[in-house]
Amino acid sequence: MFNELIKAMEKAIQELKQWPDKAVQIFHHNDSDGLCSGAILTRAFEREGFGVRRFCLEKPYPEVLKKIYEQQGRILIFADFAGRIAPMLSELNRGRNLTLILDHHVAEPSTDPKVHNLDPDLYGLKGDRDITASTTCFLFARAMNPDNRDMAWIAALGAVGEKFFVDGRLVSKIREVMMEAVQQGMMEIKEAKKGEQYFLKASTENIPCDELGAYLDTLGGAGYYQKGPDMGVRVCLEGVSSESDRMVAGLEAIKAKAFDSEMQRLRRGALKKSPHIQWFHVEDRFSPMGVKVIGLFCETIQDTDFIDPQRYIAGFQMIPNEIPGFGPIEFNQVKISMRVSPYMEREIRAGRAMGLNIFLPEATNRLGGFSDACHSLTAATTVAIGKEEELIEEMERLIGA
Repeated sequence: MFNELIKAMEKAIQELKQWPDKAVQIFHHNDSDGLCSGAILTRAFEREGFGVRRFCLEKPYPEVLKKIYEQQGRILIFADFAGRIAPMLSELNRGRNLTLILDHHVAEPSTDPKVHNLDPDLYGLKGDRDITASTTCFLFARAMNPDNRDMAWIAALGAVGEKFFVDGRLVSKIREVMMEAVQQGMMEIKEAKKGEQYFLKASTENIPCDELGAYLDTLGGAGYYQKGPDMGVRVCLEGVSSESDRMVAGLEAIKAKAFDSEMQRLRRGALKKSPHIQWFHVEDRFSPMGVKVIGLFCETIQDTDFIDPQRYIAGFQMIPNEIPGFGPIEFNQVKISMRVSPYMEREIRAGRAMGLNIFLPEATNRLGGFSDACHSLTAATTVAIGKEEELIEEMERLIGA
């Protein structure tokens, strides 16, 4: 089925090159995989002579999508999200714009021929094991122009940043991209106690990819409202600089202070528990950081001594009524991010426990919330303020069914 994915990409590229508008609008996620995706697409389209406008979104919120689809005759590209909401984009688009989705989350087919859903999930690849968004974008860029092979290292970096390993190693398509980057002399693989370590070969010293991935996550997440995603894309294309180092250092200090304070609250009893879920609410205490950081915080605590390894982890954070590049937007919603302990990861992979992508989107939809990018081991959705406990109860009903 992989060949069918490449054929679908080639068909979309042919249509794209015939489209009258020679400018593209790229909407991408703000984690390391999303920033790498945005960087790959930006360079690939600039090489083809397209004008590029890039927007970083924490989620493709319906309120934002409605504004995007007020346009007509445009080329709109969504990277690292939107695979699941292809039917919604189709309804908004109604044949008026050329839309490409380059995602890796659980997906649904498009219902508009002008909306090309190129999510590998539709072609038999698992987005939490086989492929990432940056790898999907790389495959698309390489299909558009073989010269884009030189960006294999950016896709490989995004794959490591996504943290989807099997026995500590990259597998399937993301491993193929890593090996391509190794053959090009851009990456190095070393054996480790629990799998492998991956390094970007720089002019001065090799940089561990997991550290660089965390560096990008900080820029995109903690720095979302402070132009951090723009800096993250620059790092992907031009490398780390003294300017990016200063930005990351400042953001890390803000994040460390907020995380330490929240951990103390949880240790003092702020962590609530239901039969299968342990959860908490940071309200707006992580401000001015973006809502991506609630997921990063869940990852930070997933193996700590106050976390029950046999329960799912859920954290809520208020969504600010503002999107960079779009201005004020009234949301009145909270984001829930979910993660799992190493024990629960093993249980989910073995089929003994339910994946997050099964019950969180369904529970969210039952409450009229918004769900898009969910994996079995990491997931996030949004619901109206005040429905947090209802969402926990709804998930418990589904898990216990």
